[in-house]
Amino acid sequence: MQFLDPRTLIETFGYVGLAVIVFAESGLFFGFFLPGDSLLLTAGLFAFKGELNIWVVLPLVFVAAVLGDNVGYWFGRKTGPPLFNRENSLLFKRKNLLAAKAFYDKHGGKTIILARFMPFIRTFAPIVAGAVEMDYRRFMFFNTVGGLLWGIGVTVAGYWLGSLFAPEVLDKYFLVIVIAVIVISVMPTAIHLWQENRHEVFAWVKHRMGGASADAE
Repeated sequence: MQFLDPRTLIETFGYVGLAVIVFAESGLFFGFFLPGDSLLLTAGLFAFKGELNIWVVLPLVFVAAVLGDNVGYWFGRKTGPPLFNRENSLLFKRKNLLAAKAFYDKHGGKTIILARFMPFIRTFAPIVAGAVEMDYRRFMFFNTVGGLLWGIGVTVAGYWLGSLFAPEVLDKYFLVIVIAVIVISVMPTAIHLWQENRHEVFAWVKHRMGGASADAE
Protein backbone atom coordinates (compact mmCIF):
# COMPACT_ATOMS: atom_id res chain seq x y z
CA MET A 1 0.00 0.00 0.00
CA GLN A 2 1.62 3.20 -1.21
CA PHE A 3 0.17 5.34 1.58
CA LEU A 4 2.07 3.20 4.13
CA ASP A 5 5.39 3.53 2.33
CA PRO A 6 7.77 4.97 4.99
CA ARG A 7 9.44 7.37 2.57
CA THR A 8 6.09 8.72 1.41
CA LEU A 9 4.88 9.10 5.00
CA ILE A 10 7.94 11.07 6.10
CA GLU A 11 8.04 13.21 2.97
CA THR A 12 4.33 14.01 3.35
CA PHE A 13 3.89 14.43 7.10
CA GLY A 14 7.42 15.06 8.42
CA TYR A 15 8.10 15.06 12.15
CA VAL A 16 4.42 15.13 13.11
CA GLY A 17 3.61 12.04 11.04
CA LEU A 18 6.66 10.24 12.42
CA ALA A 19 5.62 10.91 16.01
CA VAL A 20 1.95 10.02 15.46
CA ILE A 21 2.72 6.72 13.74
CA VAL A 22 5.29 5.60 16.33
CA PHE A 23 2.83 6.57 19.08
CA ALA A 24 -0.08 4.69 17.48
CA GLU A 25 1.92 1.57 16.61
CA SER A 26 3.30 1.36 20.14
CA GLY A 27 0.03 0.92 21.99
CA LEU A 28 -3.20 1.69 20.13
CA PHE A 29 -4.88 -1.56 19.14
CA PHE A 30 -5.58 -0.31 15.60
CA GLY A 31 -1.92 0.60 15.04
CA PHE A 32 -0.65 -2.93 14.45
CA PHE A 33 -0.57 -2.50 10.66
CA LEU A 34 1.62 0.62 10.72
CA PRO A 35 5.26 0.41 9.52
CA GLY A 36 7.10 1.09 12.78
CA ASP A 37 10.48 -0.56 12.15
CA SER A 38 10.85 0.56 8.54
CA LEU A 39 9.68 4.07 9.46
CA LEU A 40 12.39 4.44 12.12
CA LEU A 41 15.06 3.15 9.75
CA THR A 42 13.89 5.53 7.05
CA ALA A 43 13.89 8.44 9.51
CA GLY A 44 17.51 7.63 10.34
CA LEU A 45 18.43 7.53 6.66
CA PHE A 46 16.64 10.82 6.02
CA ALA A 47 18.47 12.36 8.96
CA PHE A 48 21.83 11.31 7.53
CA LYS A 49 20.90 12.87 4.20
CA GLY A 50 20.04 16.11 6.02
CA GLU A 51 16.31 15.95 5.30
CA LEU A 52 15.54 15.50 9.01
CA ASN A 53 17.42 16.66 12.10
CA ILE A 54 18.70 13.61 14.00
CA TRP A 55 18.67 15.55 17.30
CA VAL A 56 14.99 16.21 16.83
CA VAL A 57 14.16 12.72 15.58
CA LEU A 58 15.77 10.76 18.44
CA PRO A 59 13.94 12.35 21.41
CA LEU A 60 10.77 12.57 19.31
CA VAL A 61 10.55 8.84 18.56
CA PHE A 62 11.60 7.90 22.10
CA VAL A 63 8.89 10.03 23.71
CA ALA A 64 6.28 8.88 21.17
CA ALA A 65 7.15 5.21 21.78
CA VAL A 66 7.01 5.53 25.58
CA LEU A 67 3.78 7.55 25.56
CA GLY A 68 2.18 5.13 23.09
CA ASP A 69 2.91 2.20 25.38
CA ASN A 70 1.50 4.17 28.31
CA VAL A 71 -1.78 4.77 26.52
CA GLY A 72 -1.94 1.07 25.63
CA TYR A 73 -1.30 0.13 29.26
CA TRP A 74 -4.04 2.35 30.64
CA PHE A 75 -6.44 1.27 27.92
CA GLY A 76 -5.86 -2.34 28.95
CA ARG A 77 -6.15 -1.40 32.61
CA LYS A 78 -9.53 0.26 32.08
CA THR A 79 -11.05 -2.31 29.73
CA GLY A 80 -9.62 -5.41 31.40
CA PRO A 81 -10.88 -8.95 30.68
CA PRO A 82 -13.84 -7.92 28.47
CA LEU A 83 -11.31 -6.75 25.90
CA PHE A 84 -10.34 -10.37 25.21
CA ASN A 85 -13.93 -11.16 24.21
CA ARG A 86 -14.19 -8.22 21.83
CA GLU A 87 -15.40 -9.14 18.34
CA ASN A 88 -13.09 -8.78 15.35
CA SER A 89 -13.41 -5.60 13.34
CA LEU A 90 -11.53 -3.76 10.62
CA LEU A 91 -9.19 -2.20 13.19
CA PHE A 92 -9.11 -4.96 15.80
CA LYS A 93 -7.90 -8.54 15.46
CA ARG A 94 -8.52 -10.65 18.55
CA LYS A 95 -5.90 -13.22 17.55
CA ASN A 96 -3.17 -10.56 17.83
CA LEU A 97 -4.25 -9.69 21.36
CA LEU A 98 -4.34 -13.37 22.37
CA ALA A 99 -0.88 -13.91 20.86
CA ALA A 100 0.44 -10.98 22.89
CA LYS A 101 -1.14 -12.39 26.07
CA ALA A 102 0.44 -15.81 25.47
CA PHE A 103 3.78 -14.10 24.91
CA TYR A 104 3.33 -12.06 28.09
CA ASP A 105 2.33 -15.10 30.16
CA LYS A 106 5.46 -16.89 28.98
CA HIS A 107 8.00 -14.12 29.40
CA GLY A 108 6.58 -11.76 32.03
CA GLY A 109 7.78 -8.20 32.37
CA LYS A 110 10.60 -8.47 29.88
CA THR A 111 7.91 -8.92 27.22
CA ILE A 112 7.61 -5.13 27.17
CA ILE A 113 11.22 -4.95 25.93
CA LEU A 114 11.25 -8.04 23.71
CA ALA A 115 7.93 -7.13 22.08
CA ARG A 116 9.36 -3.86 20.80
CA PHE A 117 11.21 -5.87 18.16
CA MET A 118 8.21 -7.98 17.14
CA PRO A 119 5.54 -6.48 14.87
CA PHE A 120 1.93 -7.00 16.05
CA ILE A 121 3.10 -8.24 19.46
CA ARG A 122 4.65 -4.79 19.98
CA THR A 123 1.26 -3.09 19.67
CA PHE A 124 -0.65 -5.37 22.02
CA ALA A 125 1.95 -6.10 24.74
CA PRO A 126 1.28 -2.90 26.76
CA ILE A 127 -2.48 -3.45 26.47
CA VAL A 128 -2.06 -6.93 27.93
CA ALA A 129 0.22 -5.56 30.67
CA GLY A 130 -2.55 -3.18 31.69
CA ALA A 131 -5.27 -5.81 31.44
CA VAL A 132 -3.40 -8.16 33.81
CA GLU A 133 -2.70 -5.18 36.14
CA MET A 134 1.09 -5.25 35.93
CA ASP A 135 2.60 -2.88 38.52
CA TYR A 136 2.85 0.50 36.79
CA ARG A 137 6.31 1.40 38.08
CA ARG A 138 7.64 -1.94 36.88
CA PHE A 139 5.90 -1.44 33.55
CA MET A 140 7.42 2.03 33.15
CA PHE A 141 10.92 0.67 33.76
CA PHE A 142 10.62 -1.93 30.99
CA ASN A 143 8.73 0.55 28.80
CA THR A 144 11.52 3.14 29.06
CA VAL A 145 14.27 0.61 28.35
CA GLY A 146 12.33 -0.78 25.40
CA GLY A 147 11.68 2.71 24.03
CA LEU A 148 15.39 3.47 24.17
CA LEU A 149 16.52 0.22 22.55
CA TRP A 150 13.89 0.23 19.82
CA GLY A 151 13.07 3.86 19.14
CA ILE A 152 16.58 5.26 19.36
CA GLY A 153 18.45 2.07 18.45
CA VAL A 154 16.65 1.37 15.17
CA THR A 155 16.77 5.04 14.16
CA VAL A 156 20.50 5.24 14.82
CA ALA A 157 20.91 2.05 12.78
CA GLY A 158 19.24 3.82 9.86
CA TYR A 159 21.54 6.82 10.29
CA TRP A 160 24.56 4.51 10.38
CA LEU A 161 23.41 2.76 7.21
CA GLY A 162 23.37 6.11 5.48
CA SER A 163 27.08 6.45 6.18
CA LEU A 164 27.86 2.99 4.78
CA PHE A 165 26.17 3.15 1.39
CA ALA A 166 26.45 5.62 -1.45
CA PRO A 167 23.21 7.54 -2.17
CA GLU A 168 22.67 5.75 -5.48
CA VAL A 169 22.98 2.35 -3.74
CA LEU A 170 20.49 3.38 -1.06
CA ASP A 171 18.01 4.54 -3.66
CA LYS A 172 18.34 1.35 -5.73
CA TYR A 173 18.32 -1.19 -2.87
CA PHE A 174 16.40 0.75 -0.25
CA LEU A 175 13.71 -1.88 0.37
CA VAL A 176 16.22 -4.74 0.51
CA ILE A 177 18.39 -2.86 3.00
CA VAL A 178 15.43 -2.00 5.22
CA ILE A 179 14.18 -5.61 5.27
CA ALA A 180 17.68 -6.90 6.05
CA VAL A 181 18.07 -4.54 9.02
CA ILE A 182 14.62 -5.38 10.36
CA VAL A 183 15.48 -9.10 10.22
CA ILE A 184 18.75 -8.44 12.02
CA SER A 185 17.00 -6.35 14.70
CA VAL A 186 14.51 -9.17 15.33
CA MET A 187 17.21 -11.85 15.58
CA PRO A 188 18.25 -11.25 19.24
CA THR A 189 14.64 -11.66 20.36
CA ALA A 190 14.14 -14.69 18.10
CA ILE A 191 17.33 -16.33 19.44
CA HIS A 192 16.25 -15.66 23.01
CA LEU A 193 12.84 -17.20 22.38
CA TRP A 194 14.42 -20.20 20.65
CA GLN A 195 16.74 -20.85 23.59
CA GLU A 196 13.84 -20.73 26.05
CA ASN A 197 11.48 -22.84 23.96
CA ARG A 198 13.70 -25.27 22.04
CA HIS A 199 12.98 -28.17 24.41
CA GLU A 200 9.24 -27.73 23.90
CA VAL A 201 9.75 -27.56 20.12
CA PHE A 202 11.84 -30.75 20.11
CA ALA A 203 9.26 -32.49 22.29
CA TRP A 204 6.47 -31.46 19.92
CA VAL A 205 8.42 -32.65 16.87
CA LYS A 206 9.23 -35.94 18.60
CA HIS A 207 5.58 -36.39 19.50
CA ARG A 208 4.47 -35.68 15.95
CA MET A 209 7.03 -38.03 14.48
CA GLY A 210 6.02 -40.71 16.94
CA GLY A 211 2.38 -40.28 15.96
CA ALA A 212 3.25 -40.48 12.29
CA SER A 213 5.22 -43.71 12.86
CA ALA A 214 2.31 -45.24 14.74
CA ASP A 215 -0.08 -44.32 11.92
CA ALA A 216 2.28 -45.90 9.36
CA GLU A 217 2.29 -49.16 11.27
